[in-house]
Order: sequence, then structure tokens, then C-alpha cells
Amino acid sequence: MKKNIPSNFTSFIRYNIVAGLATATDFLVLVLLTEAFQLWYMFSAVTGAVSGGVVSFILERNWAFHKRYGNIYKQSLKYSAVWVTSIFLNTSGLFILVEYANIHYILSKVIVAMVVGIGFNYFTHKYFIFK
Repeated sequence: MKKNIPSNFTSFIRYNIVAGLATATDFLVLVLLTEAFQLWYMFSAVTGAVSGGVVSFILERNWAFHKRYGNIYKQSLKYSAVWVTSIFLNTSGLFILVEYANIHYILSKVIVAMVVGIGFNYFTHKYFIFK
């Protein structure tokens, strides 16, 4: 079976599409749990991050980086390490901006998601998990 590995540019575009879908999932869960179910924003943020992470792993592996033939056990272990770090960075940043800078949790989430997404997630996903 031929493996059609996308170019770096194509992977980058696809990764950003996947990141958008994962981020939308993350935000939807965050806002739904916080606003509709009146749960603490930090619980909602972690639950949203986990939901977005599942979407991200599946779509990155199978479409963005086209590594579905790679060892899923190794990929998932690497992804888990990066994912836990990403969740820590996102939730810590969110907490600091909300509690200490008094920025609304949704705007704080947007700011932190952009910084972590651009500065950490793409590079670790491309060059560590799905290399």
C-alpha cells in the first residue's frame, strides 16, 4: 500500500485546519460546561482540552501528518507527554490571566491558546510525535 506523505507546506496547512477543529471542540466544551452547566471554568477548561486533544490526535495522525501507518503506541505515548504539557501550559496561563490579571476566561483562553498553539504545539507535534 502506497503512503502519500504530504509536503511540509501541506502538513502545515492541514495541521492548522485540525488545530482549528480541535480548538473549536475545546472552546465549545469550555463554554458549554461553564455557562450552561455552571461548572468551574478550570474544570471546564481541562475537560475541553482533553476533548480537543482526542480530536487533534486522530485527525493529525490520519490526515495532517498522514502517519496512520506509524506505531500508534509510540505516537500515543509521545502525544500524551506533549498533551499533558500543553494542558498544563494552557490551564496555568488561563488561571493566571483570569485570577491575577482579571481578564474574562474566554478572552484569556483565546490569548493562551494562541501562544501555546503557535509556540509549542505545532513544533512538538510535527517534529516529535509525528516525525
